[in-house]
Amino acid sequence: MTQRQTARIAIVTVSDRASRGEYEDRSGPAAEAWLHDVVISDMQVTRHVIPDGREGVAATLRKLADGEGADLILISGGTGPAPRDETPEALGDVIEKELAGFGEEMRRASLAEGVPTAILSRQTAGIRDACLMILLPGKPAAIDTCLNAVFAAVPYCLDLIGAGRIETDPGKIKAFRPKV
Repeated sequence: MTQRQTARIAIVTVSDRASRGEYEDRSGPAAEAWLHDVVISDMQVTRHVIPDGREGVAATLRKLADGEGADLILISGGTGPAPRDETPEALGDVIEKELAGFGEEMRRASLAEGVPTAILSRQTAGIRDACLMILLPGKPAAIDTCLNAVFAAVPYCLDLIGAGRIETDPGKIKAFRPKV
């Protein structure tokens, strides 16, 4: 299998209010800015703002992974304990394998930044076929913290599942790949 050289990345913001236009989505642009700062290989990035709700989020993730061939989906929002926060459940409905270490490391990094409510966030990650999905918090500063904490593992994960190739600026994130 030949690995695609241009990674397809989708950013999904899950928010009732942002999807209705009641306030500006800041987490999607923050995630995209982070990617453009760190990733040095070719990538196609799309952004989507959708309402909360398990079925709608799951349908969007399936469409992006299966229909649009996303290699990586970054999802922000809907990770807390509030009644409408069902993004982790939606992710669970579509992934084939959970990668719980992503959530563990993102919470650890947020706690180290002095955010005691990080323990309330239900971040995680998983794969569906050749797509890695990472569930991030909704606050832009937290997105930076969390991506900085886990992204060194992302390029190799994409290699392992046959997704598009990502190269990072080693001065910002030194991606791990085993020496062959």
